[in-house]
Amino acid sequence: MSETKRGLIVSAHSADFVWRAGGAIALYASRGWAITIVCLSFGERGESQKLWADPTMTLDRVKASRREEATTAAGILGCTDIRFMDLGDYPLRTTVADLEHLADIYQELRPQWVLTHSLEDPYNADHPNATQFAQEARIVAQAHGLHGAKAAIGAPPVFLFEPHQPEQCNWKPQLILNISDVWETKLRAFQSMGAQEHLWEYYTRVALQRGSQGQRNSATPMKYGEAYQRVFPTVGGEFV
Repeated sequence: MSETKRGLIVSAHSADFVWRAGGAIALYASRGWAITIVCLSFGERGESQKLWADPTMTLDRVKASRREEATTAAGILGCTDIRFMDLGDYPLRTTVADLEHLADIYQELRPQWVLTHSLEDPYNADHPNATQFAQEARIVAQAHGLHGAKAAIGAPPVFLFEPHQPEQCNWKPQLILNISDVWETKLRAFQSMGAQEHLWEYYTRVALQRGSQGQRNSATPMKYGEAYQRVFPTVGGEFV
C-alpha cells in the first residue's frame, strides 16, 4: 500500500486558509491526500469585527466562535486535522518554543508541499510574520540536530497563496490551480465563515478572475482558479 501523501497549510488567522487555499485543500483531499491546517491565531482581535459589534462580547467567546467556524470550514473542505496554536493576532508574535513546536509538526507530517502567506503585506503584518515563521520552522525541521538525522525532513516546496491586494505585496501568480471541480465545496466553506461575510463576494471574484487567466495561459477549460507564488525553483527533468 502506498504511503499517504500530505500537505501542510500554515495560516496566520483562523479564516485565511478558507479564502486563499480552500480550493487546494478540497482538491487534494478529494484525491486522498491528508491535509493539515495550522492556524497560528484565531484572528480574534483584528479579523472578527462582526463579532465585536456585540458590546457584551468577550475575547474568549470570540476565540471559541472562530475556532468553531474554522473547524467547520476545514471539515467541509475535507480536512479533519486542524490545529490552533493560539499565538494571538494584531500583533502576531512567536517564541523559540513556538518555532520548535511548528518544526515538530513538520517532522511529524513530512509534507509533500506547504502553503502559506505572501512574503510582504503592508496591510497586515501578521501575514508576512506567519510566512517567516513557517519558513524558519521548515529550516529548523531540516536540521539533523533537532531530533536526530532520521527525524530531519527533506525540502518540501513552499507556495505562497494570494494576498488580498497582490500588487501592493510584490506577489505574482506563478501557478494557477484549477479548482473548478471543487468550487462549490469552497463556496460552502466560505459560507460557514460568518464572522467575515463581507469577503464572500470578493473571493468569488478572485476565483473567477484566476480561472479566466488559467484558461488563457493553458487552453485548459477552467472557470475557477487559485493562484500561488513559488518560493523555491521547480525541480525536474522536463518543462511540462
